[in-house]
Amino acid sequence: MTNKFDEIISRNGTTSLKYDTRQSTFGKSDVLPLWVADMDFAVPEAVRRALTVRASHPIYGYTSYPESLYQSLMQWLSSRHAWIIQRESAMLCPGVVPSLNASIYALTQPSDGVIVQPPVYAPFLSAPETTGRKLLLNPLKLVEGRYQFDFADFERCAAEGARLLLLCSPHNPVGRVWQQQELQTLLEICQRYDITVMSDEIHADLIYPGTRHVPLAKLAQGRVKVITAVAPSKTFNIPGLGLSALIVPDQADRAAIFKAFDSLHVSAANPFSIVAFEAAYREGADWLDELLDYLTGTRDFVREFIRQHLPLIKLIEPEGTYLLWLDCRAMGLSDRQLTQFFVQEAGVGLSSGILFGEQGSGFMRMNIGAPRSIIAQALENIASAERARK
Repeated sequence: MTNKFDEIISRNGTTSLKYDTRQSTFGKSDVLPLWVADMDFAVPEAVRRALTVRASHPIYGYTSYPESLYQSLMQWLSSRHAWIIQRESAMLCPGVVPSLNASIYALTQPSDGVIVQPPVYAPFLSAPETTGRKLLLNPLKLVEGRYQFDFADFERCAAEGARLLLLCSPHNPVGRVWQQQELQTLLEICQRYDITVMSDEIHADLIYPGTRHVPLAKLAQGRVKVITAVAPSKTFNIPGLGLSALIVPDQADRAAIFKAFDSLHVSAANPFSIVAFEAAYREGADWLDELLDYLTGTRDFVREFIRQHLPLIKLIEPEGTYLLWLDCRAMGLSDRQLTQFFVQEAGVGLSSGILFGEQGSGFMRMNIGAPRSIIAQALENIASAERARK
């Protein structure tokens, strides 16, 4: 590899949420932090170079979106996902979570239902209620170690006045990359009940071998309204720069979402997010390919370690993302005790599964986007702590 993913880069003192808030997050500052979803890898050299060049200009004023930015996004979606979008359908936005809320405000009324499929990224659960909509839960089913949609329950939710589905594709935290037939069935129900889909696809580039991401909007072909959130943030490890995009084919929907953002005077444009966004999409493909090879090796390493040394923990096999979903229910601990075990006894900071909805009780989410030696140390710590419990 030309990129040094094994290199350990200290992030202490960089105001890193992942590292510099360990004391307030976990109650101790010496945990190995494998929780929040950013990676401990240096960004592609092209991104660093673009940021350095822009930073060398001494004025950082108000910034507009250049046409080249849109073209880089369109080219990436075309080359990486065979998805051709229209230039006018792309909207630049200040991150995916604000886009979730803006879309709910724009596309639904206070009496409308919004379907969410837990266990899922926490803002999906809070956004409908924060915006004053009716939260309709359609939990995923865990069948023989693999999560599936519950279509019968989804149709029940649809019949209860749902107007919008918040879809996580690929799914955070369970790691599913939804197959075409699964998505097709979901679309058929949405079409029958006139439900719009807000599809969060920011992990779409992080797919393991043998699996393929299917953009929902490409599959829908206009039969169902689909708003798609995309970003280089997870792919190229630049989430702190904030800029993302929505692909909104319908002009009226675009206008409504723009109005929701405009009412708050929120803008994602800044000199650094723009150049990083474009450089990543234009020149980051080779870096991403090497990253995927590295993450695949780490995933396989974790799987084998758990199999050999942690019999009470089951890995839910990930098909995408650098986030692993660990089934710890056989340990027989409450969610509070489970967190305490990992933090206090193993010295490892993971995300508690209960944060992703009650369906996450007994699970933990582990971020493997770090040098493999760090992941190995975390696993050794967990195994040692588990042996000490016996």
